[in-house]
Amino acid sequence: MPDAVYTHGHQEAVLRSHRRRTAEDSAGYLLPRLRPGLSLLDVGCGPGTITAGLARAVAPGPVTALDSAPGVLDDARAACEAAGAGNVTFTVGDVTALDLPDGGAAEGAPGFDVVHAHQVLQHLGDPVAALREMRRVSRPGGTVAARDADYAAMTWWPRPPGMDLWLRVYRQVARGNGGEPDAGRRLLSWARAAGFSEVVPSASTWCFATPLERQWWGGLWADRTLAPAYVRMAVAGGHADTAELAEAADGWREWAAAEDGWFAVVHGEVLCRR
Repeated sequence: MPDAVYTHGHQEAVLRSHRRRTAEDSAGYLLPRLRPGLSLLDVGCGPGTITAGLARAVAPGPVTALDSAPGVLDDARAACEAAGAGNVTFTVGDVTALDLPDGGAAEGAPGFDVVHAHQVLQHLGDPVAALREMRRVSRPGGTVAARDADYAAMTWWPRPPGMDLWLRVYRQVARGNGGEPDAGRRLLSWARAAGFSEVVPSASTWCFATPLERQWWGGLWADRTLAPAYVRMAVAGGHADTAELAEAADGWREWAAAEDGWFAVVHGEVLCRR
């Protein structure tokens, strides 16, 4: 993405996480605004599991799934096909410079009734510019929806030292790549700066506490911490050495093995109208 690097990348451990997401657990704040026949743009659609749920909610309305990584769109096509979401088209694009027409200022203008972005703005060098573009391609009275995690607000128990090291290093790497890992708390401010006339802020969480959830969540983050691309970014940026990254991954495994292990991810959310 322009002026920033996508810190997570698209390695298997990342897609393992993204493929588990659904519209219900990741866009519940938006679902009450959806109805059949609306047009929707899903920005940063990734492997498409959220897109498929949104597409079902607005069918037969048209859905455009957009991502900056061409390869991941193959996963999105497969997910939507498996879900029976035949109202989705797929395109490569840049959320800060969308190759799409203005939403206009009159009834029946081109554009989208809903523009949605999940875990996108935290990775951008200029999230306000992205929200302005999302606003530009929305129709009058339409909804722009964004949800992002807030890493500094994440909390867990027990607290192996490696986990605190992981959080410190991840936030440094993400900022070194031009992003903002604590995006959730900033969404309201960014939306106001983007010029929306109405912004409804909210927050929601993911919680991982059952044995299966701990093994899944802890295992994928241990793998992500040791992924070659992430290791290169952390080491080259002077944020950690390989021994520290191994300690951070071990911290995740230790947390996952704890019978009383509990982890909460806090997300900020905004529903905006222009």
